[in-house]
Amino acid sequence: MVKVLVSDPIHEDGVQMLKDAGYEVDLKPDVTAEELKKIIGSYDGIVIRSRTKLTKEVLETADNLKVIARAGVGLDNVDVQYAKEKGIEVYNSPEAPTNAVAELVLGYMFNLARSLSYADATMKQGKWEKKKLTGFELTGKTLGIIGFGRIGYNIGKKAKALGMEVLAYDVIMDKLRHFVEEIGAKDVELDTLYAESDFITIHVPLLPQTKHMISTNQFNAMKKGVYVINTARGGIIDEAALKAALDSGQVAGAGLDVFEQEPNPDPDLVKRSNVLCSPHIGAGSVEAQRGNSTIVAEKLIKFLG
Repeated sequence: MVKVLVSDPIHEDGVQMLKDAGYEVDLKPDVTAEELKKIIGSYDGIVIRSRTKLTKEVLETADNLKVIARAGVGLDNVDVQYAKEKGIEVYNSPEAPTNAVAELVLGYMFNLARSLSYADATMKQGKWEKKKLTGFELTGKTLGIIGFGRIGYNIGKKAKALGMEVLAYDVIMDKLRHFVEEIGAKDVELDTLYAESDFITIHVPLLPQTKHMISTNQFNAMKKGVYVINTARGGIIDEAALKAALDSGQVAGAGLDVFEQEPNPDPDLVKRSNVLCSPHIGAGSVEAQRGNSTIVAEKLIKFLG
């Protein structure tokens, strides 16, 4: 019988699909790295989210493992190269969280524009801070999107519906230009995007070449008073440089769902009044979690047969 380990919590629909396929499914959402090294060798497949780290050290003991299914987008918690060397197939579900992340980005934009978190907090303190809460409208503002894959495209489409100008940049723009044209956006170089955007949102994977791709030089190239949003991966933004840009007013505010250190991000960044934070909840909708679960289950079943 095919044995599958689910080492992180996933939606029950995906678990049921695996069971209906006739697999023996073990749910161990709290398994530690040391425990995982001892047991992973007895499984044909494993389903993970972001908590489980499938490092080379862990995979070295995965003698019978045939497939890794990551319920989500990023694969930075999997040593993909070593998995391939061992002949282990790796799948993820980039389709599932697209809309959830896009809506979170819009939520950050509305909040930053109208100081909703501050308004709510002060109301709960019994204060009436109406004179301090004059914000601005998103209509007519320019949104720069770095990374124009599924999520970037979805955000751009929604932003255009709000009456925003949309600038897009991607390293493979030659393959994506028709999507840019479809929604009436403009594909531009990064220098132009930095200089002209009122909001900048980042949607690239965390790779060696994207580590700290937004740092001091990039912040200095941006329009003064820009708002920066990151719902991709924390290491893409140099947090020390971001704090300096916030201190100088070069960056007016930030919306951060991801951090360089998770789950214990820099308190000096998180506690700032012009920084809105959430604990990596980009894919945290019922619809996205169900999609992540069922999509990877389907891919795993198709592979294992």
